[in-house]
Parts: sequence; C-alpha cells; structure tokens
Amino acid sequence: MRFSQLDAWLRWQETLYPRSVELGLDRVRPVWDRLGGRLPFPVVTVGGTNGKGSCVAMLEAVYRAAGYRTACYSSPHLLHYTERIRCNAVPVEEGALCQAFDRVDRARGERRLTFFEFGTLAALDLFLRWSPDVAILEVGLGGRLDAVNLVDADAALVTTIARDHMAWLGETLDAIAREKAGIFRPGRPAVIGSRDAPAPLRELALGMGAKVHQLGREFHAYRTGQGWHWQVPGAAPLALPFPSLRGAFQVDNAAAVLMVISALTQRLPVPVQAMRQGLQRAVLPGRFQVLPGPHPDDPTLILDVAHNGQAAESLASNLRGFPCPGERHAVLAVLGDKAVDEILEPLLPLFATWHLAQAEDRRALPVADLAAAVTAARDRTAPTAAVLSHGSIAEALAAAKGGARRGDCVVVLGSFTTVEGALRAAGLA
Repeated sequence: MRFSQLDAWLRWQETLYPRSVELGLDRVRPVWDRLGGRLPFPVVTVGGTNGKGSCVAMLEAVYRAAGYRTACYSSPHLLHYTERIRCNAVPVEEGALCQAFDRVDRARGERRLTFFEFGTLAALDLFLRWSPDVAILEVGLGGRLDAVNLVDADAALVTTIARDHMAWLGETLDAIAREKAGIFRPGRPAVIGSRDAPAPLRELALGMGAKVHQLGREFHAYRTGQGWHWQVPGAAPLALPFPSLRGAFQVDNAAAVLMVISALTQRLPVPVQAMRQGLQRAVLPGRFQVLPGPHPDDPTLILDVAHNGQAAESLASNLRGFPCPGERHAVLAVLGDKAVDEILEPLLPLFATWHLAQAEDRRALPVADLAAAVTAARDRTAPTAAVLSHGSIAEALAAAKGGARRGDCVVVLGSFTTVEGALRAAGLA
C-alpha cells in the first residue's frame, strides 16, 4: 500500500493531476472496468445546481426508515473526508477507505486521476463490497462528464438549474441544463425537480426516451395549513408533514424525492409511514443550520454553505422567515470562481455588517478582492452596512460575535470551507 494514513493519501491525490477539475470519463472508465464495472443493485443519481445534498439526505433517510441498507456518496464534505462515503448513514472507516484507495491506485496503472475521480472510484469500489439495497450518488460538477456518470442510474434526479461553474458547464442556463441532462438514461425514470427548468433539460430527456417526471407536470406538490400534499395524476393526494430541513423550497425537493421513490417502487417498495418518518428525520449540516448561543446574551449562529446566486436567494428567503429580533451580521468567504455579485444581491439588504475573510482553500478568492466586490455592491444597494476584512475565518467570526448584541444573528456563508472554518473556530468540530 502506498500510504497507511488517510491524510497522506489525500495530500498525494491533490498532486496527482495537474488541474483540480478536468471533466471527462476517458480516464476513469478503464479503471472502473478493472474494479468491477457495474453496481448490481438499484442506483439513484442526483444532479443539479442546488438542492442535491438535501435530496440525497432525504432519499437516504426515507430508504433507511423503510428498512433498506443504503450506501451514499456525496461531496464536498463539511468536516471530514469520510463524510463523503456512507453505509447506513455512517461514514466509512479510515482504514477501509485507505484499502479502497489502494485498490484504485493499483487498478489505474499509469493513468493520472483528479482528486474527485480518485474518491469516486473508491466509493464505487466500497459499494461493491458493502452490497447495499440501494446506492445514492451525488454528482460533483455538471453531469454528463462527471465521474459519477460512469454508473447507469436506475433513476436520476436533477433538482434545479442555475448559473454556477460556468467555466466548465457554459454561460447560459440552457447550456448548463444540457450538461445536467447527461445523467438521464433511455427507458429509465428521469425526475426534474423544478417547475421552471430550462427547456433543454426536459427536451433531452424525452429525446433519449427517458421516462420523464417533472414537478408541476407529471407530479405536484402544494402546501396546506400544517403540511403539504404530494400528488400524481389519477391518484389521491398524499398528505405529508413538512420536511425537517428548513426552507419552503424543501417541499419541492421532497416532492422530487418521493417521485424517485415512486418510480422505483417495484424494486424498492416504501410504505407511506416510512416516507413521513424519513422526511422528518433527514439531517444536513451546513444548510441553514441554526445554533443558538449557549448564553441568553449570545447571538444565534446560522450556518449555510450558499455559494451561488440561487442558493443565496434561498438563504435570504429563510432569513426573512426566521425570527431574529436584532441585527444580522454576515461572515463571508467565497471561492475565486464564484459570481460574488449574484451571491450578494439578495442578501445585502438583510445585513448590518459584513465580516470578510479568505477561505482555507487553494481556490479561495483573496479577501482584498472580496472586499472590493462587497464594498462596490454595498455602495449601490445598502450604503449603511459596514464592511470589515479579517485575516482568517476564525477572526471574522470572533469579530462578528464580539460586535453582536442580545437578539442578533451571525450568519456564516459562502462555501463549504467557510462553514467548516467557522465550526472549527467555534469549537463545534
């Protein structure tokens, strides 16, 4: 074995390929063929711009509530790499993951793999050994050329389409939709979890002969007083409790999840009670995660990995509906490939103070560049908000909490590494 410790494997994988992102299946397909080349159990693939993690968490929780053994692969992780690969919602043990990395290393020969490709192959290798009842795979970037698309999913779900990763996926929503549609397969369920998805997403699915189910057309979700109803044409509406995950948009995500489950019901039947239990048990750290202060005078801490315009709009909606009697203070750090103005636009009116930092990520936007963008946007829309730069996320969080008063809220956002840094700085990791 090349390395015996997980950290050593991960550091080495970061140096193996000259670029952090390189889409395409030509490098990984021969390696996967050597490792096994096929998963002999039902597979659900989840793609989209936002909402992927929520849908994976709800799928995992519902299937577990129904008594099935689940295997999940998601990315990125929040605190520990092992969170990416789970069996029955339990992260993989480091020793087992190192052995999987060794098998991938031997199978790749002289082929160089990206960090994400190496991890994806290790996850698939572990799933073969775990032999779960169902595997749930989250697309990393795009869809058509993402390493997860090695697997022909029995059902595929695309959540939402928004402008993100444009350097790899294209500048327009139509172009991005074409890439996301690549996870659909002929003759298999293709679930679209957005009412207003760009037209090419549905057109491509229909064109390849997939069995298309789109929210607002082949299935429906509508809120009632104390819950919501899910319905397919010709059937009575199913009354359900609101999902445990926060946000009005989670009803749409839950509806898409139930459509996937319904489409696979012959192979994986799920009783209604398990649906209700699973939706209420799903947990997803870092998505509008609310942490009240330990003392009455401490501000409430809210963590959200929102890192694009659509996610920022969802965060803004959640903040407007969340009781915060005082002021809001933002702790923000983003990656260099993000459209900062699109993140700021829905959020600027909501905050009294912006505490800025640089995330501990090689792709991070320098704090000076972030400050220039925030200041310019502030001057256009919210001229009274203070903009302060700090040397680290820990310093930014400490300043935000130190300047907050009783009843205030401190909101950490911008990326997974931003939230991770705040959790570690707060002693919660």
